[in-house]
Amino acid sequence: MSPDKLDLTGKRAVITGGGSGLGRAMALGLSAAGADVAVCGRRPAPLKEVAQEVRSRGRRSLALSADITSPPKVNDMIATVLKEWGGVDILINNAGIVREWTPKPLWETTDDEWRVGIDTNLSGAFYCCRAVSKHMAERGKGCIINLSSGFGMRGQRENYMYCASKAGIINLTRTLTMSLSGYGIRINCIAPGFFSTIPEVQDYSYSGQFIPIGRVGDPNEIAGLAVYLASDAAAYITGEVFLADGGALAGGYAPTGSAPILPLESVI
Repeated sequence: MSPDKLDLTGKRAVITGGGSGLGRAMALGLSAAGADVAVCGRRPAPLKEVAQEVRSRGRRSLALSADITSPPKVNDMIATVLKEWGGVDILINNAGIVREWTPKPLWETTDDEWRVGIDTNLSGAFYCCRAVSKHMAERGKGCIINLSSGFGMRGQRENYMYCASKAGIINLTRTLTMSLSGYGIRINCIAPGFFSTIPEVQDYSYSGQFIPIGRVGDPNEIAGLAVYLASDAAAYITGEVFLADGGALAGGYAPTGSAPILPLESVI
């Protein structure tokens, strides 16, 4: 494969939740590969900082405040990028919400808790895909990358909204693939495991013992996967889910080395 296949020069990307964490890392990764990047999210200050970093690399950037749970605001966000740059080649639906929650019985979960979780993690991605899909279809090409989670493939006790919404992202990806591939649009999904996204307020050392590789991920370690999936090197890849979790789901997130060793006769 020619290294040129990974070159994103001239590509125009939109990343939601681009002001921090994995979104920031992917925004900077795409810009390092040559893409112009519109970073979108709720908080203006972090968005402006990331946009300035992108510009310092010689690429164009827009910092757009947008609430992805509002279809009109999503439509305005995409319309702004189309007006400024004339097109969108890459959409990364990264925005999501992971709230601290106290485990409680299902019957105590409120309508508002359910709505906020589903709207932010699932409906927002749908709105963004819908807003950009006609433009990509008319051009006959485009790339969409949705961010799910390892918890989209397994349950977590009493974390209904997050697990359900992230599982929904995976099947949304597959349905979009069946619906949009004929227009030349590729859609893939990245399912991250534990990443050190807020090290200043959270100690990740405990989580590392549950992961075969022995540590949680660094946000920069997901940027390369995003660049690959957005590039021509992945031209024949669509409808897929890529785990980036240090091998965690391979063992079901059991603490490393703690799984019971069964007698051979009990396995056969």
